Amino acid sequence: MTTSATAPFSYVRPSSVEEASRLLSRSGGSAALIAGGHSLIPLMKTRLVSPEVLIDLSAIDGLSGISSDTNGLNIGAMTSYEELESSDAVNESAYALAEAAGQVADVQVRNWGTIGGALAYSDPAGDLPAVVLALEATISARSARASRSIPADRFFRDFLTTALRANEVLTEIHIPAPGKGTGSAYAKLANKASHYALVGVAAVIQIDGSGTCTKARIGVTGAGPFAKRSRRAERILEGKELTDSVVRRAAQRVGVEYQGMFSEDIHASAEYREAMAKVIGVRAISMAVERAG
Repeated sequence: MTTSATAPFSYVRPSSVEEASRLLSRSGGSAALIAGGHSLIPLMKTRLVSPEVLIDLSAIDGLSGISSDTNGLNIGAMTSYEELESSDAVNESAYALAEAAGQVADVQVRNWGTIGGALAYSDPAGDLPAVVLALEATISARSARASRSIPADRFFRDFLTTALRANEVLTEIHIPAPGKGTGSAYAKLANKASHYALVGVAAVIQIDGSGTCTKARIGVTGAGPFAKRSRRAERILEGKELTDSVVRRAAQRVGVEYQGMFSEDIHASAEYREAMAKVIGVRAISMAVERAG
């Protein structure tokens, strides 16, 4: 049985990452971090998570904003979807991220929800996990005593589970600068009411001067319990001229990593999600190829 009311909790608002980390450590696993709240609060309402303490990150300076240099983009964890969507730097070097951010829910959510929250909760229907996988992002985490960097393809572990340790705060996302001849795209089949991804596919394609694909990265979300790279599809694309037939053949392998674990719920059957992964895969790869040309 579900309820629209959350379990009781206390609320704290630290002024630094170190303070937030110490609060997490003292909670013994009973606390949760909140940024925009659009990943966490729905989980709390359905009692999928029931933290005893909410640690609000909104008073911590330095966790939001977008900067760029020759190495790529650095995006603070508290940066909103709207900021991602409207950023010239993101649109120029990581278009799929801006494209995905613009498809999240509605205007109110996009102005309040954050990239850090979208990644830290590993929501299986979230848009951005697939994109950071395809863009080969690196995720920075800090505790009171140390910091570390986690490659995106090692970050998402399972349903609502990431590589973050119990006392760590996700602070920044780094996206490497794209090579010459790179295009990226994100496409999804959205739930009509919530706009969550029933299936979402992000594609990053690099093509050399001869028209050969030198690199392909495909991220998939919505299809199963957590976002995954579609490495088999990538291997079909790399080293080839990306004709329509090659793209269609690669798309047939999009999502095969979920074999036996495709999600099934009131919104879509496992079989439907498996079929739609291929359809959306064609769409995302084709758009990325066009933008790489």
